[in-house]
Amino acid sequence: MDRVMRLALGSVIVGLGVLALKLVAWRVTGSVALMSDALESVVNVATALAVIVALRVARRPADANHPFGHHKAEFFSAVLEGVLIVLAAVFILREAWDGLASPRALDAPGLGLAVNAVAGLINAVWAWLLIREGRRHRSPALAADGRHLMTDVVSSVGVLGGVALAVATGWWVLDPALAVLVALNILWSGWSVIRGSLSGLMDEAVSDGELARIRRIIAESAGGETALEAHDLRTRHAGPVTFIEFHLVVPGATTVEDAHTLCDRIEAALMDALPDARVTIHVEPEHKAKHSGIVVLS
Repeated sequence: MDRVMRLALGSVIVGLGVLALKLVAWRVTGSVALMSDALESVVNVATALAVIVALRVARRPADANHPFGHHKAEFFSAVLEGVLIVLAAVFILREAWDGLASPRALDAPGLGLAVNAVAGLINAVWAWLLIREGRRHRSPALAADGRHLMTDVVSSVGVLGGVALAVATGWWVLDPALAVLVALNILWSGWSVIRGSLSGLMDEAVSDGELARIRRIIAESAGGETALEAHDLRTRHAGPVTFIEFHLVVPGATTVEDAHTLCDRIEAALMDALPDARVTIHVEPEHKAKHSGIVVLS
């Protein structure tokens, strides 16, 4: 089992532990705001399980029905996470409405706030780890899970401060009001997760910075007297994999063997910089040159 899968399994364990703590905090206080915080952790556990399934599917090798692999399965996990977040927000808003209509004092607020603070600290550490490792391993599912957990941490901090203020002032209506703010915050989080995942499902190109890096590698590795230019460069992401396609113009007298050797050199350079790259090169004779795109360094 590799590190990405271990982190995914760890998210389930951590999520269950945090959920248990937040449920205790809610039960001892009866706070609607703390209930909303606990409900968001239910979503965390569900999406952590979805991440595991998505990672297992994404790692299946290419087959006859999926010749490009199963890498996009991770994006579906992130979309599911966004949908679950939205459903949780709707439920929180319904409970908050009842609390606004009939605000009530909280039971044992000190104990509840302390327990919730411990849960928030655990979430903060784990969210930071998931975001860092998700970027390192180019896993959109892990990164999305980490970003959502970080919004959960921000919500928890706001809830703790607000509930403490309600206890100090006796303004118990602050409790359901905070739950409304939590719901709106996670609604925004859900939309952000869905939007980021849809960009991958729609074959969005790599970032401008990464595209410039790819262009530079092609120009340098295709240099010399063999290649003339590269054009019609296209890129897309699918989970951790980057697909790169372009046309390479060579002199008409270039042999098939020489062109093949050149393409192997370019592919090796790209895959050295992007280990999960899938490179497709279409070789063309010089009269196909467009005199645009990537100028090969001589």
